[in-house]
Amino acid sequence: MIPPLRPLLDEFEALERQLADPEVAADPERARRAGRRYAVLRPQVALAQALEGQQARAQDARAALDDPELGEMARAELAEAEARIAALAEELRDALLPRDPDDDKDVILEVRAAAGGDEASLFAAELLQAYLRYAAAEGLRAEMLDSHPTEVGGLSKASVEITGTGAYARFKFESGVHRVQRVPTTEAQGRIHTSTVTVAVMPAAEEVDVALDPADLRVDVFRSSGPGGQSVNTTDSAVRVTYRPGTPEELVATCQDGKSQTKNKEKAMAVLRARLLERERARAQSEARATRLVQIGGGDRSEKVRTYNVPQSRVTDHRIGFTTHDLAGVMAGHFQELHGALATEERARRAADAVVATAGDAADAAPPGRAHGRGQHGAA
Repeated sequence: MIPPLRPLLDEFEALERQLADPEVAADPERARRAGRRYAVLRPQVALAQALEGQQARAQDARAALDDPELGEMARAELAEAEARIAALAEELRDALLPRDPDDDKDVILEVRAAAGGDEASLFAAELLQAYLRYAAAEGLRAEMLDSHPTEVGGLSKASVEITGTGAYARFKFESGVHRVQRVPTTEAQGRIHTSTVTVAVMPAAEEVDVALDPADLRVDVFRSSGPGGQSVNTTDSAVRVTYRPGTPEELVATCQDGKSQTKNKEKAMAVLRARLLERERARAQSEARATRLVQIGGGDRSEKVRTYNVPQSRVTDHRIGFTTHDLAGVMAGHFQELHGALATEERARRAADAVVATAGDAADAAPPGRAHGRGQHGAA
């Protein structure tokens, strides 16, 4: 079955008109939303246009089937066009599957050393560098918001804002516990130690997503710590924003890596909104787990998602049982193979959910006496 093409093409053409409209260009938020939707639709429309072209090609070939001179050529042309139609229709159906609504949002990524002491902090720093390389390779922009170096050159925790179309889609599979198995440089007996790092990937929340009452906030300024330029370490430029301090709802967001107190406050507020939105997402996912309507692994930061075994140069993703022996490549920022496998599994699950939902809708819409596979006169 070929998906309907006209609604998709009509929406794309309307977006093109919006993006060319001076009024839209003068409204940054409206232009950004239209631009992101346009970027989502563009590959789908390319498939739809290619499909329309093959359909026209098939129609022309059918019209020439009875021509004594062109009939044989037309039959070959028709067979080729029909094969392309089938392939393009399958690609388009896959592209039109329900997407994670947050896939195109920017990301707040937090890395924290967990079990393992110094070794965990070292791996946290290495993993963060791998993410920054991956972001750069994917054309995304990364800005450090907060970092806490350790004496051994690692990181106890760090947060980064990653911006660009599809940022969340590229990083969402990283949420959870990452385990590294290797021999520390300080280990004289050559024993393998296991350390863990937790990663949280949160879609950036816009002000319209999370409304913050100033009465719920406490803002503190202080002098930045850690490495930095003159302004970073000698002025009260760091900002800490506490949401509902002293209550069970308390959340704290800090930004200290910028030179401007105003800029740091804006970034801390962005982190706070993202954490509040993530809290609500976690609640919704807890409810959805009962019906399995969650992304792979749920993105739960307490879940062990991946193991990095250094002696074997092996990386294993436990959610789908995927293993690669290119550890060096992964730590160099080459997550594409891992994420491709995870995305394929997610699409398969979304397709299965769509089939179940469609079947449920059909059953609900069936006349009395015909639902649940019963005949016109009901069950015997």
